[in-house]
Amino acid sequence: MMDNEKHDCRSLHVLAWEEGCPWQKQWLNPYTLFAAAEDGVARRALPRSPLVVIQANAERTRSCHLCRRAFTKAFLIPELWWSDYSKRSNGYFGCDTTGDDEGNIATVTTWSRYLVKQLAGKEKIHHAWYKINVVVRWSATPNQTVVLIFDAPKELEQRLPKPLLEPVTRELLRDPFLIHLCLAEEVVRVQNDAVWSLRTYVRDLEKQRTGEDPSPDYQRLHDLARHAIHICETLDLGVVSMESTLAHHAVLADEPSAAAPAAAHRARFTHRHVHQRLQFFKHLFESLRCRSASNKERLDNEMQLAFHTVAQHDSRTGVEIARAAQSDSAAMKTISFLTLAFLPATFISAVFSMSFFNVDDDTGEWSVSNKIWIYWAFAVPVTLVTTGLWYRWQRKLYRPMIKVSHDKTK
Repeated sequence: MMDNEKHDCRSLHVLAWEEGCPWQKQWLNPYTLFAAAEDGVARRALPRSPLVVIQANAERTRSCHLCRRAFTKAFLIPELWWSDYSKRSNGYFGCDTTGDDEGNIATVTTWSRYLVKQLAGKEKIHHAWYKINVVVRWSATPNQTVVLIFDAPKELEQRLPKPLLEPVTRELLRDPFLIHLCLAEEVVRVQNDAVWSLRTYVRDLEKQRTGEDPSPDYQRLHDLARHAIHICETLDLGVVSMESTLAHHAVLADEPSAAAPAAAHRARFTHRHVHQRLQFFKHLFESLRCRSASNKERLDNEMQLAFHTVAQHDSRTGVEIARAAQSDSAAMKTISFLTLAFLPATFISAVFSMSFFNVDDDTGEWSVSNKIWIYWAFAVPVTLVTTGLWYRWQRKLYRPMIKVSHDKTK
C-alpha cells in the first residue's frame, strides 16, 4: 500500500455490463490490478462481465511506473502507445492480435484516437477540442471486452454507458470491433455538429455582405478559416482511421475459428453486420468531409469578396480624389492664366512708377534718371541667384526619388 501512496495511484471508475441487467459501477485500485497482472491473472482483478469499461487519466497513468506496467500487462497495450508521438498524434487506429497454441485468435487489442474541434459563441467564437482516446482488449475465451477510455470529455462521460454503448448485445460482443462501431457513431455525431456550426458561421457572413462603405472583420474571417482547416484535417484523419479499421476488420474474417459450425455461422453474420455498419459510418465521414471542404471553399470565397470589395471601394475613392485634384488643377490653371495675363502690365506699371522716371508738369515731357542702372544692377543678379538656388534645390530633391523609381523598374 505504501507503493500505491508513493505513486499517488487513484482508484479507477469501472462500469460492468451483463445482458438483461443494469450497469454496475465499481472502483478498481491500480495496485490490485498491478499485483494481479504481475501474477499473470489480471482477469481476477476485473469483473467477470462480458463488457467492462474503465475510465483513466492518460498522463497520470503514463507518468506512474506502477500504473503503466499494470495497464501494459493486464490489457496488452503495446509500448508504442505510450510514446510521445502517439501522445501528440491527431488521430490513428492500431490493432494487435495474439493467438493460442492451436493457431486460433486469443486476444485482439485495438486502439484509436479521434479529435474533433467544436465551435460555439455568437459574437466571439470559442472552440474546444473533443478528444476520444480508447484502448480495447477483446478476449476469445472467455469472451470479454475491456474498454479503456482515457481523458473522456464531460460530454462523453454523460453519454456513458448510455446511449454510447446502447447497441451492445452479447452476440455482437463476439466481434472485437464492436466498440469501434459505437465510437465511430459518436465521432460522426460530434463532427456533424462541428461541420454544421461552421456552416452557420459561413452563412451568416454570406448574409452580411458589405455595402457602399465596406468594413469586413478580417480577424473573424481568419479565425474561421483556421477553424475550417482544423475541421477538414480531423475529418481527413477520421476517414483514414475508418479505412484502417475496415481493413483490419476484414482480415479477421479470414482467420480460422475453433467454434462449432453453428456458432461460427452466427459469428460470420455478426462480423458482416459490424462491417456493414463500419462501412456506412466511413461513408458518413466522407460525406462530412465533402461538406467541410464546401464550407472552406465558401469561406475562401467570402474572404476574396471582402478583399475585392475593399479594393474596389479604395479604387473608387482614388478616382474621386483624382477628379477633385483634376478640378483643383483646372482652377489653378485659371489662376495662373489670370496671373500671366496681368503680370506684364503690372510689371510695366511698377517700373514706370519708380522714381527713376519723372514727368515735367509744365512741359509734360518724360525724363529718365541717370541712376537707373542701380535698379538693373540689383534686379538682374538677384533674379539669377534666386533662379539658380531654386534649380539646385529641385535637382537635389527629385534626384533620389528618380533613382529609387529607376531601381524598382529594373
